[in-house]
Amino acid sequence: MTKEMRAAYIEQYGGPEQIQVGRRPVPKVGPTDILLRVLAAPVNHIDTIIRAGRYRTSTPFPFTVGRDAVGEVVEVGAGVNSIRVGDLAWTNSLGYQGRQGSFSEFALVPQERIFPVPAGVDPVQVVALAHAASTAFLGLSELRAGATVLIGGAGGAVGSAAVQLAVAAGAKVVATCSPVDFDWVRSLGAGAVYDYHQPALADSLRRDWGDACQLYWDTSGHHNLAAAFELMAPGGEVLIAAGLEAAAELPIGPFYLRGLRLRGFTMSGAGVDDLARAATRTNQLLTEGRLRARIGCRLDLSEAATAHRLLAAGTVRGKILVEP
Repeated sequence: MTKEMRAAYIEQYGGPEQIQVGRRPVPKVGPTDILLRVLAAPVNHIDTIIRAGRYRTSTPFPFTVGRDAVGEVVEVGAGVNSIRVGDLAWTNSLGYQGRQGSFSEFALVPQERIFPVPAGVDPVQVVALAHAASTAFLGLSELRAGATVLIGGAGGAVGSAAVQLAVAAGAKVVATCSPVDFDWVRSLGAGAVYDYHQPALADSLRRDWGDACQLYWDTSGHHNLAAAFELMAPGGEVLIAAGLEAAAELPIGPFYLRGLRLRGFTMSGAGVDDLARAATRTNQLLTEGRLRARIGCRLDLSEAATAHRLLAAGTVRGKILVEP
């Protein structure tokens, strides 16, 4: 085993220009750790937030960026019995709470945060869905068959995963997205798709779906609570899991008169049991062919900063992958 590896890391918070690629020591495996030879690691919006220092979490410098990874198990600790050397495995729990990230040739993963790649499933599809599908699972955990769900930003990674998990749960999905994503979102099972650019969007949704939605989730982080509340059935729930610096007005009247619930959550705050349940469901749907992701572009590790810039620009349709 080599003692050094290439990694993309930061030595202080800031923009993409803070990311440098250089030699770092290969992590040492503890009793309950797994060493993964990384095949691919996507860039997520949370990665850019952590890189900029806008999310409060432990990042010991030099800090390797990246949350998710898929790869080959090359070494396991003496106390690991859930996975073996040579297995393909994935994780979505690196790059925060003191754990070094995934943008490297090798990544160290605690055994409770690593999951097998299902037999016959493309590992690139797995890692492209690792963060988004788990987030969608946690957000939709209380969804019941027959419910009507509105997913905003349905063309994005989390939005696309949420559409598919909602459909798999037996819900009726109403989606908003850009017209360039209409065909993609419809192919995922959305029953009705609206252009979120149209000036009369709120009026159209209210006309077609007023009082019908049991759940509303704008995954894009643009929160129009007044418009959302007008769509909700009594006792419905509005989810918030994006828009770190957004501010929204809360219309008090419809909120309490309809008995609505407002729930915020983040995958970073999920416990290992919840993450394991999300991973099990993700693997199941992947195996059944009912979950898929778009791959937008694939870059070399040396282009890690470019990956962050492309994500911020929003010009790539689909997941941006870095491949060491």
